[in-house]
Amino acid sequence: MATGLDSSPSATTFTLEELVNRAWNGQIRVPHFQRDFRWSQRDVIRLFDSIVKGYPIGSLLMWLRPARKELVRLGSMSIEAEEASQALWVVDGQQRIVSLANALSDNRPPDERFDLAYDLRDKEFVPLPVRSEPHIVPLPVIFDLTRLIRWFAENPEVADRLDQASRLTTVIRQFSVPAYQVDKGDATVLQDIFDRMNNYGKRLSRAEVFSALFAGSEEDRESTLTLDLISQHVSDATGFGLIDSDTVLRAVLARRGPNPSREIRVEFSESSRREAVEFPSEGRDEAFRLGEEALLRSVSFLKEEAGVPHFSLLAYRYLLVVLARVFGHFPNPDERNLQLLRRWYWSAAVVGPEIFKGSATGAMRALCVKVRKDDLTGSIQGLIEAVDRPHTQLPDIKRFRTNTGSAKLTLCAWWDSQPRSFITGDIFDHNVISNFLADRGTAAEAVPYIVGRSGLPEKYRMWAANRLLLPTEEVPSSELIDLISNRPIQIDETVWANVLRSHQLDEGMSNSLGSGHTVEFLEARQELLEASLKTFLQRRCEWGFENTPPLDEFEIEDLYGSDPDDTSFINQGNGEGE
Repeated sequence: MATGLDSSPSATTFTLEELVNRAWNGQIRVPHFQRDFRWSQRDVIRLFDSIVKGYPIGSLLMWLRPARKELVRLGSMSIEAEEASQALWVVDGQQRIVSLANALSDNRPPDERFDLAYDLRDKEFVPLPVRSEPHIVPLPVIFDLTRLIRWFAENPEVADRLDQASRLTTVIRQFSVPAYQVDKGDATVLQDIFDRMNNYGKRLSRAEVFSALFAGSEEDRESTLTLDLISQHVSDATGFGLIDSDTVLRAVLARRGPNPSREIRVEFSESSRREAVEFPSEGRDEAFRLGEEALLRSVSFLKEEAGVPHFSLLAYRYLLVVLARVFGHFPNPDERNLQLLRRWYWSAAVVGPEIFKGSATGAMRALCVKVRKDDLTGSIQGLIEAVDRPHTQLPDIKRFRTNTGSAKLTLCAWWDSQPRSFITGDIFDHNVISNFLADRGTAAEAVPYIVGRSGLPEKYRMWAANRLLLPTEEVPSSELIDLISNRPIQIDETVWANVLRSHQLDEGMSNSLGSGHTVEFLEARQELLEASLKTFLQRRCEWGFENTPPLDEFEIEDLYGSDPDDTSFINQGNGEGE
């Protein structure tokens, strides 16, 4: 538990000019327990609007402590910072400082969040226009009086607005920013303060709070495993794409205990923790390491056993959390339980969280509690019973949106058909879809529309029949109609038939589309898609099959009786007597 500060923070004030120059000179550092920059362009604009209106923007909290020579990253800026005996480490105010330092400098890569200007006519901050306009002045020019005078010399048509712009420069540069400075106190105390001071800007996510509280020491930050690093490692190893940090956190927590939604602030405090965990003496680093291993095994299962090629095609994220708990306790399930686990995943994906009162969090908790330490078979049986329903409704693919669970499992069905390139006829492999989707959180860009939605009757606009799983940029979506309805000369008829079939198409549909009979094409393909989806889910969920555990779980009575020398059973019932 944090013990508090050794002495009260001292109050001070920075002018905005001084604060920004300190940031540019590398005198301001961001502790590793801080969250990443999360503000949008709109947030940055509102910050500057508050400044010119004289509104308070909140105080800063700085930690005075030494800093080594290193490359400092602030937003889009990379700064070669020298060693400092007393650098300013930002405990609260990172979003504001990063916004100011980046928006007022053009010594950085382009970044739409910070590429801002001031419209002298409308008297407002605006995104930097693509083409330069004399009355719209970039913020780095506004901030530098010399450059501002040069701007007006080069744009005499707005010379009458020089005084207006000069006043704006003065207001921004001389704006006062209050701050508190702490020159004593350990990292635990500062992390505790950071956790409590989340009042300005976007609310911290649960993963960001957890990362801040259990960041490890500043000295070991380069070798310390973090939630983001776990996500990156899993992505690099599997090509599954980046898993969001909140899901990674839940997976780490689920491996340790059945309630991934438990209070995180006391996760590694045996005396303060209220909920039981299976590994009470485990430290933060060990929990992260083993959590990463569980996630790696879970993702490998999803790709190799369940047929989910990418994170953006995972039906529901909470299912990955449950899998992490399973593989965290049982790293190498036997073949039968692996089959049943695959059956469970698809059954759970089809029924979704609705059976748990529609709550993904409720579903996650209800399923995680079924996984019991040292009982693999009982755990798998419990998971299956939790999602087993006598009458399962198939996904509605007449309202197809790529960010829904039903669309994602439909896309997995399409991927299972081994879609082929319309140009070469080759099957798209895992590397193709992994590289195309990369770190995208949605598969939308890999599922283009065949016919423009505006040209369709409203009834058909959301149908899955108007989409293709095409993880490539080899053909613009505007050319898909021609592509589907005309066989390339380099592909023979047999291969072309396979190409069409891999996308749930046939020659009749191709002809209908090419001749402009769009509705006929959509209705025929929709019927085929619904039938193939039903077949796919039947194969994956194995509805109607017994969910019997592995045979070695049964206690089979000795057929020979208690006396191993008693062979009298051999002649029983065979009609042969003595």
